[in-house]
Amino acid sequence: MTGRLIATACVATLLAACGEPPPPAAGTVDTAAAPPPLGLGVDLENMDRDVRPQDDFFEFVNGGWLAEAEIPGDRARWGSFDELAEAAEQQVLAIVTEAAADTDAPAGSERRKIGDLFNAFMDEATIEARGVEPLAELMAAIDALDSPAALAAFWGNSRRAGAGAPVTFSVGQDQGQADRYITQVGQSGLGLPDREFYLGEDERSQTLLARYRRHVARMLELAGHEAPEDAAERIVALETRLAQAHWTRVQNRDRTLTYNLLPLDELATLAPGFDWAGWLAAGDVSGIDALVVRQPDYLTALATLQADTPIADWQDYHRFHLLRSHAGYLPAAFVEENFDFYGRILNGQPEMRPREKRAVALVQRLLGFAVGQEYVARHFQPEAKARMDAMVANIKLAFGEAIDELDWMTEATKEEARAKLARFNTKIGYPDVWRDYDCLEIDPTDLVGNVHRSRACEHTRNVERLGQPVDRDEWFMTPQTVNAYYSSTMNEIVFPAAILQPPFFNVDADDAVNYGAIGAVIGHEITHGFDDQGRRSDGEGNLRDWWTEEDEAQFRARAQLMIDQYSAYEPVEGMNINGALSLGENIADLGGLTVAYRAYQLSLGRQPAPVIDGFTGSQRVFLGWGQVWRIVQREEALRRQLMTGPHSPGRYRVIGVLSNMPEFYAAFGVEPGDGMYREDDVRVKIW
Repeated sequence: MTGRLIATACVATLLAACGEPPPPAAGTVDTAAAPPPLGLGVDLENMDRDVRPQDDFFEFVNGGWLAEAEIPGDRARWGSFDELAEAAEQQVLAIVTEAAADTDAPAGSERRKIGDLFNAFMDEATIEARGVEPLAELMAAIDALDSPAALAAFWGNSRRAGAGAPVTFSVGQDQGQADRYITQVGQSGLGLPDREFYLGEDERSQTLLARYRRHVARMLELAGHEAPEDAAERIVALETRLAQAHWTRVQNRDRTLTYNLLPLDELATLAPGFDWAGWLAAGDVSGIDALVVRQPDYLTALATLQADTPIADWQDYHRFHLLRSHAGYLPAAFVEENFDFYGRILNGQPEMRPREKRAVALVQRLLGFAVGQEYVARHFQPEAKARMDAMVANIKLAFGEAIDELDWMTEATKEEARAKLARFNTKIGYPDVWRDYDCLEIDPTDLVGNVHRSRACEHTRNVERLGQPVDRDEWFMTPQTVNAYYSSTMNEIVFPAAILQPPFFNVDADDAVNYGAIGAVIGHEITHGFDDQGRRSDGEGNLRDWWTEEDEAQFRARAQLMIDQYSAYEPVEGMNINGALSLGENIADLGGLTVAYRAYQLSLGRQPAPVIDGFTGSQRVFLGWGQVWRIVQREEALRRQLMTGPHSPGRYRVIGVLSNMPEFYAAFGVEPGDGMYREDDVRVKIW
């Protein structure tokens, strides 16, 4: 906050000694008189003053916005994240279209590659003329499949070719030994978002599955398949068998359960009959003696399924998945059919995104960090990094104090928690070392070829990491991404440049609002290191149990209380939040805002906070939190989120967290009988 703003607020409240007045009585928040002074950081027009903050804080902060909000036709949801993402997308669009028009850019330069890739996507005439011919080589490889060994080799090459497979391959940090890379194997192969879409027996699920079957048939028909309906029946039946063997999303969250380090010679026992040697060779993987299997019994079931399923069924399966994964790069009939199912039916989205925005999305996927360098040069405010550095330091200090004060944790576990916190790394804005794309050749007349060459480059880049030191400079999000993340194996928190904008972060805004918004995001990512899964790693990033049995039991009891709370929320009639699936994010939300509130109090240096437009500093922290989660969603998209997403819907990220925080009760005078009130013995307190 600027000195001028502090002085103005102090003068306005001189009789209260420029301090925070007692919390207002229920329903009596003083929001009268003058418009908000410069720097408040909250849009008061978005609020609904007819709603008491003590009853529904989400509506109180966002009700005015909700009443006017309209979801754009080409989106399934609209909220603060989407508004920022749209703004970043427009900025990136300008960068990309300028590159596309630059005929003087040197051949092979990143600027030339950006422009050529965009132009390749926008060249509809060439795409229409070529039809499915760009897939001919891969289609021929599918036609040639004649044995389980050939199938295994095809799966091993699928990541590089982008052909899809029921078993996925990746290279990443070893969770058990975070200073090295390791090969990882896991389940895959479904065309619907999750196993539950195949296994539901209710009418809605069966209707959706039937529509998916029609979609599969239509895609095959467009490609000239002789019997598309029969093939679609067999494909969906095969995917249903895969889905039955898939682990649930709750199981897949469990970092201990999914970490199974196996010697290569044990794979033959785990999945008898599967040609692991051929699979690895096709993926150019050599010289390894072990790998991590995420879902062991899935591979056992897959080996049986591979042997029992006729090769002809696998061929049809792969023909469809090849078309599905390339649909956006094929003629308009494929694009429209793919959107009709995945956009209109699954997400309720009435309109396809404009072609130029879809082109930009592809450029972002294939050349994201090349675009990011120019984005940072044009749009990142250097002063934002300095402010963020200070906030991160303050929030880490507050988190350390919170650990010290925990009354349920023993000293031995506290020592481990402090050691982990001390080793947290922070990355803000953009990478210190930019990724290069020297291996990627872009041809403005060959869209599908560009995609294939990019996948081949990425595959080679990943495989070549095996045996090399871990790259600690690497980022897993581009600077123009509106998001943030915590990496358990890196033990680091990362905040791309694009999220460091209002309403999350405003260099000109009141500190309280910034602490409630980006401060809570910082706290959220730190807390991920101590949520139900992050807590399983130590400060080095290694999967290690550093908890006493007593503390483990205490944590589980508190976590179960949170699971029960969120599982009781029913955003759509008949559909509740999956409290177990969303547990990590809900813990991070509560811990994040709690520690951000504490950090704001520390930032005051024992000085009283000003009152701005009738709101105390404490109240403004919660206003900052409430406004960043404003969102409206189409019902289909909300249903999909409830089935597959680890995050609770925006409304419940606000009311769920605040109903557990005594600091919120004190700030707004919440009392028994109010809508936001919970009895003290059922409030969650973890970090």
